[in-house]
Amino acid sequence: MEKIRVRFAPSPTGKLHVGGARTALFNWLWARHTGGTFVLRIEDTDTERSTQASVDQIISSLSWLGLDWDEGPKIGGEYGPYFQSQRLHHYEEKAQELIDKGAAYLCYCTPEELEAERERARRQGRAPGYTGRCRNLTEKDRVQLAAAGREPVVRLRVPAEGETVVDDLIRGRVVFKNNILDDFVILKSNGMPTYNYACVIDDHAMNITHIMRAEEHLSNTPRQILLYEALGYELPRFAHVPMILAPDRSKLSKRHGATSVEEFRHRGYLSKALVNFLSLLGWSPEGTDEIMPLDRIVAEFSLDRIAKTAAVFDVKKLTWMNGNYIRELPLAEIVTEVLPFMQKHGFIGAEATPAELELLTKSVKLTRDRAKTLEELVDVVSYFFSAEFQFEEKGVQKHFASAGAAVILETVKNLVSSVTSFDQQALEELYRARAKELGLKPAQLIHPTRLALSGRTIGPGLFELMELLGRDQCLVRLERALKFVQDELPAQLAAAEKGTE
Repeated sequence: MEKIRVRFAPSPTGKLHVGGARTALFNWLWARHTGGTFVLRIEDTDTERSTQASVDQIISSLSWLGLDWDEGPKIGGEYGPYFQSQRLHHYEEKAQELIDKGAAYLCYCTPEELEAERERARRQGRAPGYTGRCRNLTEKDRVQLAAAGREPVVRLRVPAEGETVVDDLIRGRVVFKNNILDDFVILKSNGMPTYNYACVIDDHAMNITHIMRAEEHLSNTPRQILLYEALGYELPRFAHVPMILAPDRSKLSKRHGATSVEEFRHRGYLSKALVNFLSLLGWSPEGTDEIMPLDRIVAEFSLDRIAKTAAVFDVKKLTWMNGNYIRELPLAEIVTEVLPFMQKHGFIGAEATPAELELLTKSVKLTRDRAKTLEELVDVVSYFFSAEFQFEEKGVQKHFASAGAAVILETVKNLVSSVTSFDQQALEELYRARAKELGLKPAQLIHPTRLALSGRTIGPGLFELMELLGRDQCLVRLERALKFVQDELPAQLAAAEKGTE
């Protein structure tokens, strides 16, 4: 059997979109499933829009996703260079070969002349395609046009009749009439290749066997097949994966929220969750499981289970999946993932101390089932690292605004001071015993304590929380809450009541 060679060939004109990431992932999965080779090639011939920053971002995003390439930037390979801007001589050489054999020709039409042709076609109700006016220029014509200062492009001669067939591994047989394709440009007047031309030259030169890409490229494929035939190249196999749509079935765009891999990374999504989610956009595994480890996805991945219909990018489902990974991955891995977010928000210094890491580990263990993203996880552990939080308004109204709130907090403060063994079991026993002595329900002591220690009305078990904070920190926070109830809250309540008069 032939050695499978696939490629991902992004244009570095912006951040890596999740659609591009899905295409890269499917190619990577196919290579890993078959024991083939995954090539990364940067198609940077759009000199006006391509930037080094985009190249760096694409490489960073692919690396973060774990989509390692076997050949390409940073690592090289026998078919390099892997930047199209460094391969221009290949395109010029092959274009001349096509001209020499009569399969391509020089076109000296100006942009104004081409626009006039298109306008004429529109008025006549015809499709606006190139009419081939430079197809049969004589040598004398070319010399005169060049002497007039016209810079030619190179166009491929497309058969006026017949059809070009794409045998797509996903979509089946797709037929295109040649008379709708026109003689398209393969080399611009500045020497830069067009997309359709450059990718054919490079895919052949790099021995790419399977071209798996987005569905919107299907319309480019007949032109590329004509180029393969004109150059005498063997055709690769084509596979066009379905589009990714927003939940409203429109094209996924920024108005639907985050669309780049980098945005999801910065919002606290895990790479493993995003890869799992993207793998199911247009591909279905053998069973009904949705949470799947990568090695299983690789083992089950096949082209015949890729759908023809569009996939929907449901952020809610991704977020649910991400929460599952936060809960189930090894604790040490989640701590490592959330640490940069804690540092970004200033809860932990640039150089985390052993004490900070220990507290982070224990607090994450206690709270991670309450977070669906790493940003949410920062929020749910934040009060373990700082007492400078606001008390939740609903909690203040329910637990601090009553006449006996200060007495409850004093009682709790004395209780915390008196307990001999500051562990959750001893604390719970003491709380329940004191509530019984006072003729109260345990909740009447527990809820005000939680609000005082965390600023929140919900969270992990109170006594686990207290044990992790420690006696001294609990007393500091109870004193702060007591001061708030006695000194600040009355003024706030009075101002609110005055505002309603």
